[in-house]
Amino acid sequence: MKKYNFPVEATLDVIGGKWKVVILCILTGEKKRTSELKRAIPDITQKMLTQQLRELERDGIIIRTVYNQVPPKVEYSLSGYGKTLTKVLDFMCDWGGSHIEKRQQEGESIIITRKN
Repeated sequence: MKKYNFPVEATLDVIGGKWKVVILCILTGEKKRTSELKRAIPDITQKMLTQQLRELERDGIIIRTVYNQVPPKVEYSLSGYGKTLTKVLDFMCDWGGSHIEKRQQEGESIIITRKN
């Protein structure tokens, strides 16, 4: 039995960590293959990507579709339940953009290599 002191803890239990939100932001646009996700997130290891995808699938946030062909093809997409996070992800992206602008105005050098 899990116990949460605040509802936001349940949210963080599902999407917390360095990479899950990034993966979800990428999947809000369209289905992606594992290799496409890896290219989009060059700093993530293959092991970590696989682990994060499995956890998101286990929690019902994403759908893993395996196509019976040679070579094997696997695609990931947001589930209907995962799509309920879209507004949260949009707000996080907007806030992050504002935060970056603020830091740049304060003189910090920040490089953005990818936009959503």
